[in-house]
Amino acid sequence: MLRRRKTLRVAGLMSGTSVDGVDVAVVDIRDAKVRLVAFEVFPYRPALRAEVLALCHPDSAKVDRICHLNHVLGEVFAEAVLRLCRKCGIAADSIDLIGSHGQTIWHQPWGGRYGGRTIRSTLQIGEPSVIAHRTGITTVADFRPRDMAAGGQGAPLVPYADYVLFRDAKVSRAVQNIGGIANVTFLPAACGRDDILAFDTGPGNMVIDAIVRRATGGKRHFDRGGAMAARGKVDEMLLREMLKHPFLRRKPPKSTGREEFGQAYCEWLNRRLRKKPLPLEDMVATVTAFTARTIADAYRRFLPAMPDEMVLAGGGAHNRTLVRMLQGELTAVKIRTTDEFGIDVDAREAVAFAILAWATIRGAANNVPSATGASEPVVLGKIVPGR
Repeated sequence: MLRRRKTLRVAGLMSGTSVDGVDVAVVDIRDAKVRLVAFEVFPYRPALRAEVLALCHPDSAKVDRICHLNHVLGEVFAEAVLRLCRKCGIAADSIDLIGSHGQTIWHQPWGGRYGGRTIRSTLQIGEPSVIAHRTGITTVADFRPRDMAAGGQGAPLVPYADYVLFRDAKVSRAVQNIGGIANVTFLPAACGRDDILAFDTGPGNMVIDAIVRRATGGKRHFDRGGAMAARGKVDEMLLREMLKHPFLRRKPPKSTGREEFGQAYCEWLNRRLRKKPLPLEDMVATVTAFTARTIADAYRRFLPAMPDEMVLAGGGAHNRTLVRMLQGELTAVKIRTTDEFGIDVDAREAVAFAILAWATIRGAANNVPSATGASEPVVLGKIVPGR
């Protein structure tokens, strides 16, 4: 049985709030030691990306398209694993397990009322039965609902993997992911799992990307390397208005997504910019500063102490202007990247879901109640056997 094997080769699949494509990482795990074997990002076709994004808004999501695209993405995820195997010369039958995050289309961590109680809910698509059948590999997916059933927010889930990968006996670390949304895992020196603090700090690249797409008429989708922001000047008045968003003052545990910093938020920002237009570079510089400031403010407000090190991951780690702004905000914190620990900055979340699947198949609790607000540790995920 898989749970009895000392070494497991696991593929982790991740598609985040940016809906750019499927990240696939293959890792070997033995005694909680993780070695990255291969990693690749397989972008979505533009038409598929547009359809998935339409599912993330209540006014454009339709039940027939949700049903259809759930299975379409299952096919896309399965093919991504097989493509990586072909590209890197990995035998597909050498992979013991797949861990798939799926594609979140809606997440309600605060829940709604039903039968006199609050019911939290979340929905990720990318049918795991399709993945398991097409690849022949046992697949673990749908990790968030079990944590919600235990009273948690179903997020963040990556802290368990951060604990496995980055805890240190002498150094305190903040593992800072900057994807569409930014989130932090705080690992005090010599921490146990109950000592972990993790939460979403606010927007990562989501607002920056939206402003770039709008201002360039869709010709550009992101600020490569932070070059546009580097040429701009931060509008402090607009930045102060943006920093009034209520999520930023909310105490952890907390998580967010497109529901708070997606289309509706960007429409508010666009209306604000119509009243006081800014040059493109100034707009991008301001929203980049917004991401940097929200991260730094979250550390100052909610961490019990400043970390010795920040370990950066995600697409934002490539944005040199954003990293420079972060260092300017947190001068006493050494900024590193996950690359220095053998994990590609773009692979960290895919690797995390491989680690979560490894824990699930071993019957180990893999949520972090101090991060999600769950009442107890639980084993996450649903297991679909392969062939």
